[in-house]
Amino acid sequence: MAHVVLEARLAEAGLDDRVTVDSSGTGDWHVGRPMDSRAAGTLSAAGYDPSRHRARQYDASLAETYDLVLAMDHDNLADLGGRSSRVALFRDLDPVGTGDDVPDPYYGGPDGFADVLTMVERACDALVTALGRVLDAGTP
Repeated sequence: MAHVVLEARLAEAGLDDRVTVDSSGTGDWHVGRPMDSRAAGTLSAAGYDPSRHRARQYDASLAETYDLVLAMDHDNLADLGGRSSRVALFRDLDPVGTGDDVPDPYYGGPDGFADVLTMVERACDALVTALGRVLDAGTP
C-alpha cells in the first residue's frame, strides 16, 4: 500500500522523475503475486491504482543501492539489520505516532486496511515534503 501511495504522492508533487520507489518484503511467501485483494480494494476505493504492484523479496544489497530503505515495523527493521544512515522506519516522519509500527492488517477486517491507508497517506505526505526540501537544496 505504501509503495502505491508514495508513487502517487511523488507524482502529484512533481518529484516522480527524481525519486525511485521500490518495495519488497523480508519473507518470500508472496513473491511475484499481486497485493492482498483487501489492500488493493482499499487503495482502489481511495482512487489509487494498485494493479501493477507485485511482491518481491528484499535483498541486503538494496541498502547500498538506494539512498533510503524504510521498514514498516520494528521486526522488519531488525530483519534489515537495524537502523543505519540509510535504513529507518516508515513512520519516523509520521506526525502522529512518530516511530511507531505500521500494523499488519492481514488477519483483521477491512477497517484495518483503511486505518493503515490513513497512516500511510500521512507518512507519505511528510516524506514527500522532506524529499522535496532535500532535493530543492541539492543535498543527497
